[in-house]
Amino acid sequence: MAKGIFLTGTGTDIGKTYIAGLLVKTLAEAGKRPAYYKAAMSGNDRRPDGSLIPGDGAFVKTFSGIGQSLESMCPYVYEHAWSPHLAARFEGPQIDLEVVRAGWRSVCERYDYVTMEGSGGILCPLRWDAQHIQLEDVVKSLGLASILVAEAGLGTINSVVLTAEYMKAKGLPLKGIIFNHYHPGDTMEEDNLAMCQALTGLPILATVQEGDTTLRMDPEALAALYEEVKL
Repeated sequence: MAKGIFLTGTGTDIGKTYIAGLLVKTLAEAGKRPAYYKAAMSGNDRRPDGSLIPGDGAFVKTFSGIGQSLESMCPYVYEHAWSPHLAARFEGPQIDLEVVRAGWRSVCERYDYVTMEGSGGILCPLRWDAQHIQLEDVVKSLGLASILVAEAGLGTINSVVLTAEYMKAKGLPLKGIIFNHYHPGDTMEEDNLAMCQALTGLPILATVQEGDTTLRMDPEALAALYEEVKL
């Protein structure tokens, strides 16, 4: 039976895809048969034939070296670098939760450890017309626990605590925090990590520095964060 985890963040452009690549690479090198999945990707380039390249998936695939097909990584790919609900409104098609679930099940049937990445922060809307679908609906629907990705630098205390408190209020379990763009020995960043841990009660799972190609975390400890998927 496959195991899964959801990777969320305090916002957009904080490096969730990069961290996803590190997680998948770490598991792959440990022989864990990992895979990657994302409900919707925005801001993608087109191939010469006009088809869209799922850029986040392409990065994770290349970075980690896994053989998973790009087509299986994401059911909804959009060109505009907008929130998925807006990109879908202009480009189509609209996001269907059952399609997302079906794609997730398909990946989980073929791989052992599946990392699902969110779009932006946990409040990101995926659909906002007659139906209202947000990332938290996907997480709840799939029964996943999450890892929170955050910046190590200035402003992170507020964004980490607000995100953690929101997820707690919504019944969305968090396993811990991974801090990106970390500079060892930086007085402010060291205090940020300590304060985030104190104010949320969440463990710091790992820190990631610019250009890291390996995750400073034991592969077995990482694998233990993933929980059995209920298909």
